[in-house]
Amino acid sequence: MKKRRLIVNFIASDFFLQSGWGFIGPVFAIFLTERIAGATIGTVGFAAGIYWITKSSVQPFVARMMDMIKGEEDDLNFLVAGLVALSFLSLAYIFATNIWHIFLIEFLRGLAQACVVPAWFGMFTHYIDPNWRSFTWAMHSTFIGYALGFAAIFGGMIADTVGFNLVFMLVAGSALVSALIVKRVKSKHLILVDEK
Repeated sequence: MKKRRLIVNFIASDFFLQSGWGFIGPVFAIFLTERIAGATIGTVGFAAGIYWITKSSVQPFVARMMDMIKGEEDDLNFLVAGLVALSFLSLAYIFATNIWHIFLIEFLRGLAQACVVPAWFGMFTHYIDPNWRSFTWAMHSTFIGYALGFAAIFGGMIADTVGFNLVFMLVAGSALVSALIVKRVKSKHLILVDEK
């Protein structure tokens, strides 16, 4: 029962995280070219490249460090820290005025996600019920699909009617909710399932 509650909490956490960043998806390129001096479509691609290369380069080392430390305390700490960092980084876009600001934010976002991804996947995989493995992953994918789909719709509408700043504030709020869910998991010791 504890494992099932843990899995539900982790799906909820990822739902909020992905829905938050889903708000940005359809408007990020427009934001850069309209709000950042000198930004072009090439800038958008370069910014995305910085994020993905940073995340992909760092996360194997973070994951290995987590594996070497016994228990899940460190995994949860990395996960919460990464989620909180993502929340603050989404607000940083509001204050960005130069291309190098965006590149720095994307680099830091890559570092934050390098902490989030291995911690989340490691714990989710460890505590998943082997009798419901495919169904559980399917439910996770389904909820993330809904999160990204609806967030893309509303993110575009909000940016079009209210502006980009509200979109980034919603991203920050969603990442913070995600962190709070994980923090609640930690405080209630749902993670402390005996490993025999």
